[in-house]
Amino acid sequence: MMADKPEPPYEIPESELHPSLLVRAVLWTCGSIALLLGIIGIFLPGLPTTPFVLVAAACYARASEPFYRWLIGNPTFGPLIIEWRRHHSMPFRIKLIAITLMSLTICVSIWSFSGRPWLQGLLAFIGISTALVLWRIPSRDHYAARDRSDSAG
Repeated sequence: MMADKPEPPYEIPESELHPSLLVRAVLWTCGSIALLLGIIGIFLPGLPTTPFVLVAAACYARASEPFYRWLIGNPTFGPLIIEWRRHHSMPFRIKLIAITLMSLTICVSIWSFSGRPWLQGLLAFIGISTALVLWRIPSRDHYAARDRSDSAG
């Protein structure tokens, strides 16, 4: 069986612009808001970055070719978006970083709300639920490395 050729890391998946100018304007606005929230999420504990950036990419792909190409070409967000658009997967390293950082920030938040057990429970529920959703997203690079090590042994 032939091995798959490695894909170029920055090959841009095609955008599919919506024919309506009004819909494109709404999508561009939603994409810009999502991107802003994603950028804020980098610095604000508890606000996720990845889902907002993926929403922004989806909106820009239907609304604006230049903004879509700019976001895809971004060295921080581009590879993650391309991986999601091509394979609906997430790099394993990014998944571990996201779950670890989210867990740390939620633990600090739970500790800081020590007088409000209902809020602590809500934060714990949100953290566990989000971690489970993230963990269930496939990681092609993790499974490929595991398969290579199994076949070598």
